[in-house]
Amino acid sequence: MENNKPTFLKTDDNRVINENAIRWVQKMSDCLEVCLRTDGCNVEGKTTIRICKSNNPDSYNILNKHFESS
Repeated sequence: MENNKPTFLKTDDNRVINENAIRWVQKMSDCLEVCLRTDGCNVEGKTTIRICKSNNPDSYNILNKHFESS
């Protein structure tokens, strides 16, 4: 999300999302819960989109780098 060139990520349900549209990301073990909704999301309410390391490692690694400690 550092540059102006859009990055597209593949989700576990075979959707492609624009990284610039992400509102927030929550790490849950080896998966990331991604919120795209402007009015917020609820992980328990299934309003997030999932990206798991085992299903989409490239997309997972792009977002997971923000959770790695320096």
